[in-house]
This record gives sequence, C-alpha cells and structure tokens, in this order.
Amino acid sequence: MGSSADDAAAESPSGRPRLLERVADHVLEHGATDLSLSELARAIGSNNRMLLYYFGSKEEVLREATLVAFERYPHLEGALRRLRGGDGPLRVRLVRVWDDIAHPDNLPFLALFFQAFAVALYHPERNRELFERLGGDWVAEVRAVLEAEGVAPDPALRTATQLVAEWRGLQFALLSGAPRTVLDAASAELVERLLLPSER
Repeated sequence: MGSSADDAAAESPSGRPRLLERVADHVLEHGATDLSLSELARAIGSNNRMLLYYFGSKEEVLREATLVAFERYPHLEGALRRLRGGDGPLRVRLVRVWDDIAHPDNLPFLALFFQAFAVALYHPERNRELFERLGGDWVAEVRAVLEAEGVAPDPALRTATQLVAEWRGLQFALLSGAPRTVLDAASAELVERLLLPSER
C-alpha cells in the first residue's frame, strides 16, 4: 500500500518530475539493468503503484529518466559553446571537445549512454526520441559548426559523422580503461586527418 505522502504526490503536478529526478539519480549511480520495478521503487523511496500511475511501465520510467539524466551531462554545454563560438582555430576547438567529453565527471553519464543505447536497440520503435538524442544531436551540432567555417554541406556531414563516431569509440575505450594519453593523441590525430589545411 502507498503512503499518504505518495497519495498526495499522485495529485501534485510536481510528483512526476520529482520521481524522474530520483530515478535519474539512481541510474546514474547504479545503472539501469537487472533492476525490477519493486527494487527501483524502494531505491527511490516510492512504490510500484506510484511508478505505474505516472509512467505505465518500468521500461518507460527508465527511458524518461535516462533523458532527464542526460540533461545534467557535466561539461556538455560548455563543450558545445566552445565548439560553436570559442576562441582559436577549428582544429583546436574540436580537440577541446574530446577533453570535455572525457572529463572524469562525465564517466557515469558515458556508462549510462552505452547502457541506454544497447537496451533501446531491442525496441527501436519505442525509443525514437532516445535514438535522436543519442545518435543525431552531436552530428548536427558538429555539421553546423563545419558549415559555418565554410565547409560544403555534404563534406561537413561526412566529417561530422566521422568525428562523432570516433568520439563514441574513444568513449568506449575510456570506460574500458584505455590510457587517456593514448586516447587524447588518437583524437588529435583524427582531427588533423579529417580537416583540410584551410580549416585547421
């Protein structure tokens, strides 16, 4: 049975966002796999009934909480801001993006990113928003920056796709324990290879 506090939360407009924030806290610290609805409810101080009332299923609450968690991504907004309008040539700004991504504060978010992506692959029809957020946003951002630097649209799309794909691979290697020095050098070399001399 739910508590009176939970019953009051059911009628409160802030109840749903508050639960999402709690679930986001939990999955960032503990992950989202091998977790029953009951275990999740207990971990955030709620109950099955409240989670089902607001979200309908465990899968839905985890999907939405993952998106909430990604909105907190440390250093992400700074990375995008420096990429779009920061000082220095494009090459330097792109190298700094990897520095921001690989910041130690980001590691729980990177782990959740790969976990969420793997789970979503089994039900792509339910996870279009997640795929758009995880797969398309960064390519669009980098492409826009390249085009603003004078790169034609088609080469800008190809280069942005390569850069983001490489960063994803480097993130995986980082989580797997690869040395930062090696990953930093790989990122810098990739930027040098992909950018024309006039863009450096």
